[in-house]
Amino acid sequence: MSIIKRQQMKKIFSILASILLLNNLSAQDNVYPAKDYKGLMFIKNGTVHVGNGQIIENCTIEINNGKIVKVGPNLPIPADNVKVIDASGKHVYPGLILANSNLGLVDISSVRASSDATEIGDYNASIRSLVAYNTDSKVINTIKSTGVLLAHIVPQGGIISGSSSVVQLDAWNWEDASYLADNGFHYNMPTLINRPNPFAAFFNVPAPTVDPVKKGLEEIEQTKQFLKQAKSYCFETDIAEINLKFEALKGLFTKKQKFFIHADLVRELLIAIDFKKEFDLDVVIVGGSESYQIADLLKKYEIPVILSQMHSLPTLADDAVDQPFKTPAQLQKAGVLFAINDEDGQHRGKNLPFNAGTAVAYGLTKEQALSAITLNAAKILGVADRTGSIEVGKDANIVVSTGDILDMRSNNITNAVIQGRILDLNNKHKELYDKYMERYGFTPGK
Repeated sequence: MSIIKRQQMKKIFSILASILLLNNLSAQDNVYPAKDYKGLMFIKNGTVHVGNGQIIENCTIEINNGKIVKVGPNLPIPADNVKVIDASGKHVYPGLILANSNLGLVDISSVRASSDATEIGDYNASIRSLVAYNTDSKVINTIKSTGVLLAHIVPQGGIISGSSSVVQLDAWNWEDASYLADNGFHYNMPTLINRPNPFAAFFNVPAPTVDPVKKGLEEIEQTKQFLKQAKSYCFETDIAEINLKFEALKGLFTKKQKFFIHADLVRELLIAIDFKKEFDLDVVIVGGSESYQIADLLKKYEIPVILSQMHSLPTLADDAVDQPFKTPAQLQKAGVLFAINDEDGQHRGKNLPFNAGTAVAYGLTKEQALSAITLNAAKILGVADRTGSIEVGKDANIVVSTGDILDMRSNNITNAVIQGRILDLNNKHKELYDKYMERYGFTPGK
């Protein structure tokens, strides 16, 4: 066989191997979305953490057709055939909300075919993350097991990445998953700091020819010009030619949609405030690692913050090493609306409740930390009228745990419902655990 033919055969085998690998990665567990439950359902005798700071002992929740209709102690339960979940001795919480994530957009980052979060180009306002959301992702079922029932799926890359959406995590397809479609647009602000490459000399990397801060400021000015043109277009009564990017931004200038600005440094956050003042936008900071330094200004201009990743090093070398843990309590004290998130690429959202638990050790109360991953997140994302707390009139998005949901030692979700549908909490991790416990003859707990 000639060298050329051997190379061709290797290429063919490589392609076939990739196809088999992707088929295996995309294979769905034997976990199906729950069927609709019509009629009455009760979750009885649990310690209910409402999500707004209130705790109700020995409480019963009455659900009718997926909506919470009554919450309180000693509610009567009909004797006829109704579904009852006994939460005696357990804790009942609102479903947790992952406030910023690429869940369902990226499965394995190193496999290009399983990553659909980034679009080519700088200004991609017309891109919708929702239509790329993959409900068959194995990751989704694993994070439901720690209490996360809703997620804000966010596009990445470019300057304006496109629109994000809130999804519920029990669905056959993206249409079923949609909880609040296209709730906002995402702007990735350039980093306004010149960070020298510590390995530049070792690897003989040439110094950048352009000052990164100057380049970033120029990019910010270009973005402002883009938004000025879009705003002018959106209020124009006689449009000669349709511009899809500007059309997509109309809700931004009428405040039906929010402007999520991804930024961390104080100088970047001040520019975010300037965006709000100049364009009268409903701005949300995503990241905000230095937000505690200007908490009074964020409170003044009513700009909420989604803290990206608490289990991380501080932004600057001279910051306190535990600053990421202290920031939530500092924002709480200043009266800034904030949410805690988990953006770690390894955890993919599973550590969300434990990030909030860490904040408890650094100044938040447990109920304040719970609000930061439930009701606060719902308010920031625009879904607080439907979810985020266990209150009458809201969707029954509820989880039951044998212990404290914020503590990884006692977080053990036994029951979960989304819009009144009772979920199957099995997942790939549990299947592998059971498989190898059986293989080696181990008994759980011994």
